[in-house]
Amino acid sequence: MASRGARPGRRVIVFGLLVAALYGGVALGGDWSPKLGLDLQGGTRITLEASTETGEEITPEKLEEARGIIDQRVNGQGVAEAEVAVQGDRNIVVEIPGENRKDLVDSVQQTAQLRFRLVAAIAPGRASDQPEPSEEPSGEPSDGPTGEPSESAGPGDGQDEGSRPQDDESASPRNRALSGGLVAADKKADEQAQDQPSEEASPGQPAEEESPAEEPSVPPAQVEGAPVDQPLQWVDNPGQQWLQRFADHTCPEEGETAERIADNPRQPIVTCDEEGVKYLLSSAPIEGTQITRAEAGIPQNEIGWVVTLGFDREGRESFAQITRAIAGATSPLTGQQKQFAIVLDGQVLSAPVVDEAIPNGEAIIRGDFSQEEAQTLANSLKYGALPLTFTVPVVSEEGPTLAGNQLAAGLWAGAIGLGLVLIYAMIYYRGLGLVVVASLLSAGVLTYAVILAMSQAVNFTLTLPGIAGLIVGVGITADSFVVYFERIRDEMRDGKSMRVAVESGWVRARNTCVAADAVSLLAAVVLYVFAIGVVKGFAFALGISTLIDLAVFFLFTKPMVTWLARFKFFNSGHKYSGLSPDTIGHSRRRAAGTPAVAGGNA
Repeated sequence: MASRGARPGRRVIVFGLLVAALYGGVALGGDWSPKLGLDLQGGTRITLEASTETGEEITPEKLEEARGIIDQRVNGQGVAEAEVAVQGDRNIVVEIPGENRKDLVDSVQQTAQLRFRLVAAIAPGRASDQPEPSEEPSGEPSDGPTGEPSESAGPGDGQDEGSRPQDDESASPRNRALSGGLVAADKKADEQAQDQPSEEASPGQPAEEESPAEEPSVPPAQVEGAPVDQPLQWVDNPGQQWLQRFADHTCPEEGETAERIADNPRQPIVTCDEEGVKYLLSSAPIEGTQITRAEAGIPQNEIGWVVTLGFDREGRESFAQITRAIAGATSPLTGQQKQFAIVLDGQVLSAPVVDEAIPNGEAIIRGDFSQEEAQTLANSLKYGALPLTFTVPVVSEEGPTLAGNQLAAGLWAGAIGLGLVLIYAMIYYRGLGLVVVASLLSAGVLTYAVILAMSQAVNFTLTLPGIAGLIVGVGITADSFVVYFERIRDEMRDGKSMRVAVESGWVRARNTCVAADAVSLLAAVVLYVFAIGVVKGFAFALGISTLIDLAVFFLFTKPMVTWLARFKFFNSGHKYSGLSPDTIGHSRRRAAGTPAVAGGNA
């Protein structure tokens, strides 16, 4: 048996490489401080209030469903320690620890009401983008939805090629576009609207008193408009009232906050994209709740990040019907190729044209996505649209809920407790106490590396319950030392030398420690699965510390004891080694020929 422990350095080298690899990964991330929870460092509190603007009924069931979706977004793995709770009969309160967690704050504020609407008209929406009145040859900028009555065209009017979007252009902000199946390239209608306003065709000209002599661009049949619940017909004939709303609408200037859009899926809307282009959109024939899959990634043979979407059966049929109807079709209102818009919370993300139908319901949102942007959008869509629409009345920065002196007192208490354990180990186990000290220090180094690595990899956030889980893990590690050392003493009481006792005692102690750690790990898994909130963090930390105990016990403690057994100070039973006959309860031979006593009291 002793030969097995002849090369304890191998395991120690493996342990050292494991720790070095963890710290190397942390060094690549560049952050050497663990993320702390709201109770230790403060953070952000967001209060979401359910809105009744769209006529939705606010029920406890819908609030709880929304709370669960938001909790999955910000705390899906249970390690970010974000608190999500229902407050009252219409509020959801979210507490996010940390000062630099804008990704989670944005995820909470993004209510992800995704809808697909048909585009009736597009025009520059910012006041700074509108032509000066002196530049108009006739009429006023408000005479048509685009501010250019002299170039507006009705359904029966022809348009020159310069007024049509070019094939290499895209209508979506930041070149984002929807594709899939046999969908063609997108068109930059926003750039056309901003860079070539004089060539934009007007969706129609409302009858104004300022130009009574001019023939209206909108035929009389369009005054009332088509029914709003028939979006394919409505986009060709939205009616004078909606055209006037579109003409009067102004997008916020760059840097300004846009007013919230009442995004009722049963009604048309006038809205803007992030580039300041305004859109007149139909009611929503397809809802975000019909999305079954949303993933971010880089397609094969491509270099840009995209978000792929999949629809359920009903959504797939509606999507195929819409794309089939507008594929390659020209709008009689604008004379331009028809488009539909992807609208997220009232803001247009993309407005692509369609050259061919998409029958399989598989779509791709392309554009200038960074990895974070693509993953954030996919994450919001993946967890589904919320059953309620929320406003964000309160977003506040919060300080730690525990006073600094209380936290310091807790850390001091932990340090004192650990110190007492080490003192007791040195007094009771004497020389073997060095193994306890070295193993606990190694466990501390490994634990800190794991916490840093998880903070960067899975946003693990350390809170007081998490610290409690790690401290309980220290106790589990100390238990392993006790079991092993006492087993060695038992073997030596039977008359075995220290070298033999170390190996034979290891076989028995190993099984006991593995069984004990398996029970602790199982308890942590069960608690993690069935618990909520910060209790998940406690269970997660307990499970991690239990695994660390196994790693330290197998890769450091055992090789260390095997190595010490080679020294005469230990294997000869020195009184300060912790393995002397008096210490283990084994009497020395009093005279030559006297057999060793297998048991007895010192």
